[in-house]
Amino acid sequence: MISLILAESSLELVPVNLQSHPSVISHARKLGKKTSEILLDNSWHFAAMKGLDNEIKRGRPDLVHFTILEATSIPLFFENKIEIFVHTINDKVIHIYPNVHIPKSYHRFAGLFEKLFIEKNIKTENHMLLSIKDQTFSELIEELNPSKIVGLSTKGKPSSVEKVTKDLSDESCIVIGGFQKGHFSDQVENKFSNLISVGNTSLEAHVITSRVLYEYEKTIFM
Repeated sequence: MISLILAESSLELVPVNLQSHPSVISHARKLGKKTSEILLDNSWHFAAMKGLDNEIKRGRPDLVHFTILEATSIPLFFENKIEIFVHTINDKVIHIYPNVHIPKSYHRFAGLFEKLFIEKNIKTENHMLLSIKDQTFSELIEELNPSKIVGLSTKGKPSSVEKVTKDLSDESCIVIGGFQKGHFSDQVENKFSNLISVGNTSLEAHVITSRVLYEYEKTIFM
């Protein structure tokens, strides 16, 4: 089984220092929630986010939604051939368990993950669906102990999606950035066995995810 990590992902609740900003208060009222219980989203909180540390990597939970939806809607996931983790910009790690159905509606996705941040687990009577815990990227890698860690970035050595997937072994880990702009931090990049670029153009995480996982499926199912 391979692992997919969406690293330094733009997924978090509104930070304490932004919770009193008028844009955050207004948005929370519309949702009928406390300002501490909603996802940071620059579509609504752009004014509040000005000057925030790592601003270009934050406030885009929709990108995480697209990517998770892509990765959990394919045969590789249905056949339990992949483990999926979301490492957030604030060093929390979300484990997406087998058989979970990620809502296609962004509104429902946001509500589900807001609940996850607060309650720490989402489960049925018999199955864990989602869990979250405080964990750095390095700690996650240590826990998974993969045979190879492949980071995908425009900074990497030029290659192709086909070559990347053909070189993956059963215990490999693929790492894709879960943010809109910028590059992996040194703390993340230093853990990679290989840093690879699969194109000259910067593509969004869900596009890279769909291409890589489809090519990997071809190596094991076809």
